[in-house]
Amino acid sequence: HPGVHAGEALKPPRRPPDLRRCEWARKDPEIAYHDREWGVPLRDDRRLFELLILVGAQAGLSWETILRKRPAYRRAFHRFDPARIAKYGAPDVRRLLADAGIVPTRLKINAAIANAKAYLAVRREFGSFEAYIWGFVGGQPKRNRWQRLRDAPASTPESIAMSKDLLARGFRFVAVLDACSWARWFDGWAGADVVESSLSVPATGPPGPESPVAKPRTWLL
Repeated sequence: HPGVHAGEALKPPRRPPDLRRCEWARKDPEIAYHDREWGVPLRDDRRLFELLILVGAQAGLSWETILRKRPAYRRAFHRFDPARIAKYGAPDVRRLLADAGIVPTRLKINAAIANAKAYLAVRREFGSFEAYIWGFVGGQPKRNRWQRLRDAPASTPESIAMSKDLLARGFRFVAVLDACSWARWFDGWAGADVVESSLSVPATGPPGPESPVAKPRTWLL
């Protein structure tokens, strides 16, 4: 399936240089993330798995922190190769616990390993992770028309259903708000320039611990 080969480049799509930015994108790496990735439909299995690991690592931290640690995560987790991560044992856990470049907590490291195993099981059942996760919105972007951050709900029926199903399949760090964060490529918004919007679950800004609505979302004119 596309995007699942070990060692391939994980480069985000390019975005127009003259777009209007969302209010949370004020400095790098958030600006680069906003301009190159925010709101672009994400259907690549490998990058979907990367996002799953990063959102799990973000729990309780700011999204800026995780973006700054992203290169270290790619190195530490073998460029997000799920088959390799699923086989991690005690030596790998010790290696990761000693890696100051990531968030070296045992709970999050064990969750990443468990998520790799669950991810592979989903791919075996559905043929691709993309087919499974986009199924929560009927396979097409959901184009919302919210104009302001405060207009967006903290959860939707789609995000709740996705969270429950992910948890039932053995995924970790996928509570409803984490699922909203993870699904930021899934829905539409109004008020900032993007190339196109994506899947369907809401959230309202870059993820962070400050408030239950301080979560990422995609945007659409």
